[in-house]
Amino acid sequence: MKGVEAAGYEVPTPIQLQAIPPVLQGRDLIGLAQTGTGKTAAFVLPILQRLLNGPRGQIRALILAPTRELAEQTGDAIESLGKSTGLRGITIYGGVSAHAQIEKLRKGVDIMVACPGRLLDHLSQRNIILSHVEVLVLDEADNMFDMGFLPDVRRVLKHLPANRQTLLFSATMPDDIRALAKDMLRNPVTVQIGLAEPIGTVSHALYPVSSHLKTPLLMELLDHTDTESVLIFARTKHRVKRLGEQLDKAGYSVASLQGNLSQNLRQAALDGFRDGKYQILVATDIAARAIDVTRISHVINYDIPNTTDAYTHRIGRTGRAAKTGDAYTLISEEDTLMVRSIERALGTKVERRIVKGFDYSQVDPQRNNEFARAPREPRGRRPQAPRPSAPQSPRPAQQPQSQAPAQPNGRLLMPTAPPAGQYRSDRPAQPRSDRPSQGAPNSNDRRHRRPRSRSGVTA
Repeated sequence: MKGVEAAGYEVPTPIQLQAIPPVLQGRDLIGLAQTGTGKTAAFVLPILQRLLNGPRGQIRALILAPTRELAEQTGDAIESLGKSTGLRGITIYGGVSAHAQIEKLRKGVDIMVACPGRLLDHLSQRNIILSHVEVLVLDEADNMFDMGFLPDVRRVLKHLPANRQTLLFSATMPDDIRALAKDMLRNPVTVQIGLAEPIGTVSHALYPVSSHLKTPLLMELLDHTDTESVLIFARTKHRVKRLGEQLDKAGYSVASLQGNLSQNLRQAALDGFRDGKYQILVATDIAARAIDVTRISHVINYDIPNTTDAYTHRIGRTGRAAKTGDAYTLISEEDTLMVRSIERALGTKVERRIVKGFDYSQVDPQRNNEFARAPREPRGRRPQAPRPSAPQSPRPAQQPQSQAPAQPNGRLLMPTAPPAGQYRSDRPAQPRSDRPSQGAPNSNDRRHRRPRSRSGVTA
């Protein structure tokens, strides 16, 4: 209770209200709830209560998470809520040195939060023993499936005692997750918090725009919208990196979060966004799974997600803890079917908006010349002495059936062939890396918007 009071909790959320009692009773549980509904405390609090009594210094609770960020978030919740219990936790994931993790394991821990890949590495090296685990939590099971971790989860299960309590939390229940739950859980209690809980606090809007005008329109929205923290989703790691660079050059306080970054850089981006150092965070879906920032005012889908579940996950980052938020989605003609699916999931038609003063008629450039180089002129060859003619053998009287004229040596002269002596067709082409460069990218060709004033009316 000291941890609860220190965290500022006063009233339990619906998932906490319904999940904590059966978990305290030792029942297996399936919790269906979106991100931002308070499900982390729904399993951390009863686990802490259960482990207060009993031996210390051995792993008695295991929480599996799909991403490093989610594992860190859960580890922080355990440390915060359990700081007066004396229970020790550890967070295990890849991308960092395993030596420090091994040293902490040797000192003894009670609760482990782990990503499946690094956990299996430790298990194979016998650094971790899971035979004393009393409670297993599978957090964000549908994301585990999306990221291909279910085979690893099944391998981890082989190291756990059969007599245990198992809790499974997920936003959705696809068939593969149902099959896994059937294998893992015994007579589980199901607690479901409907989609209306997070979605009811979020205002949705669609901004139709041609693909080549997405970035300028995004700049326009940011310039004329009253925002706190803004989370922008893009489809690929490359787009996240590129969009972050463009926003940075336009004068915004921005960080990028994508899978190619080292763990230290990812953590620095998250911490800076959470602490207010960065106003904008650009991220991929997977990288943003565990972003837990309560003051995100806007989620902007630079690229529309591929599924309605992914859309729900994205917009669940705003409107958290009963606060309101806005979800903007930039859409093009090719997104029509996905828009219809999202509207069916929401049960309503989403408002289309036009930004006043924005030039939607800008012509799509034929090609991106940013990294283009000047065309290369064909290289001629030096004149060569004529080759001696080979002795001609008698040929039959019948001529080949062709309209193309024949050379004296009997070869066909194709109509598209270049004049003799213009090209060195008898020499293999020089490798591309050996050819002299005829031009370099012009840094002045980059089209970046200048920083604009943050003042203005709300879009």
